[in-house]
Amino acid sequence: MAQTEMVAGGRLTNWICLGVLASAVPRDAVDEAVEATGKAARRAGGKLPPHVMVYFAMALALFADDDYEEVAARLAGTLRDWDCWDEAWEVPTSGGITQARQRLGHEPLRELFSQVAVPVAEELTRGAFLGPWRLMAIDGFEWDAPATSGNIAAFGFAGASGDDPEKAAFPKARVVTISECASHAVVDAAIGGVSGKGAGEQSLARPMLRRLEEDWLLIADRNFYGWQDWCAAADTGAALLWRAKADLRLPVLELLPDGSYRSVLVSPKLKGKARQQLVEAARRGEDLDPGKARPVRVIEYEVPDREGDGTGELIALITTITDPRQAPAAVLAQAYHERWEHETGNRQLKTYLRGPGRVLRSQSPDMVRQEIYGYLLTHFAISALICQAATEAEIDPDRVKFKRTVRIIRRRAADPAFSP
Repeated sequence: MAQTEMVAGGRLTNWICLGVLASAVPRDAVDEAVEATGKAARRAGGKLPPHVMVYFAMALALFADDDYEEVAARLAGTLRDWDCWDEAWEVPTSGGITQARQRLGHEPLRELFSQVAVPVAEELTRGAFLGPWRLMAIDGFEWDAPATSGNIAAFGFAGASGDDPEKAAFPKARVVTISECASHAVVDAAIGGVSGKGAGEQSLARPMLRRLEEDWLLIADRNFYGWQDWCAAADTGAALLWRAKADLRLPVLELLPDGSYRSVLVSPKLKGKARQQLVEAARRGEDLDPGKARPVRVIEYEVPDREGDGTGELIALITTITDPRQAPAAVLAQAYHERWEHETGNRQLKTYLRGPGRVLRSQSPDMVRQEIYGYLLTHFAISALICQAATEAEIDPDRVKFKRTVRIIRRRAADPAFSP
């Protein structure tokens, strides 16, 4: 192991002992989320209060191999160590935990995630920025859910469905997220199904594209492009770097010194002469009606073929950064490949936290959503911890192994590592 990683690993151990995970998801934010969603406790007694059940949902993500009662016992021990356990509370049975989860619902965790999930990279975090822009990426993944009638109706099957013998064994919940490339921290998310109206990645991404920040550079694959979606994202003031679909018409208006070229996106509602008039106006540098056309810059490059058949892949990127002096073509082409950091974050969620091939526990759509938000919150807390350690150690966060960090946290969970 490199010395720099050992330094970061040592800091991780120390910080975990101080309960750094709690700083990412603080108790006051939990209480506010519970109150805002109308889930505050309405009766006294031995039942665990809602804020404890929120942390329980996160603990389920951290200890995916353990059953309900074991996770509850771990959490109770940690809360006692932190003098946060009321002796009037009872550690419930598995059936009691199921009922408590149902009473809580997914809304408090969704609200909590919207409050605490923000970019965590600092100015000195390596690989976090391109000039003034914070590198962000959007993408989606799927999670197997138990094949209950409720989950099947809510999420559906990928590909074949119904009585088709080729259909998948489990319904799938689709999750689309926006994450910070350097830290892998997820800062926005939408959950839906894989079949039926509104189940596509574009549909789930649409509300998130209206919540971008002005200092972000959002990187997206070609599946996310659509005229209305591009306009909505650009109108937030964020910079965009998206791969263009193969059939997207990108007229060359002016060749630029760095090898990129000026172009224009035109509303698909405009065709023929009306479209051509807008293209010519853009060529002359005239102001355009943003409801009809948007100026862009195009970066094209070829990826050598991987099969050895002599057919390379042409990549065309479109960006709102129209001045090559702010970000030359080669720099943007390299930045686009930071999108793969999002795939790394997905792998951390699905493989290192949940476990490879593991099906979610929850038997109903509401509990599936609650469980997923528990994973997202726990992953966010760990990503924030890793990013802080790496920044102080002056190394790239990728140098601190996520899997190793999870193991440290699990070992020290009763030391305590997971607390309000």
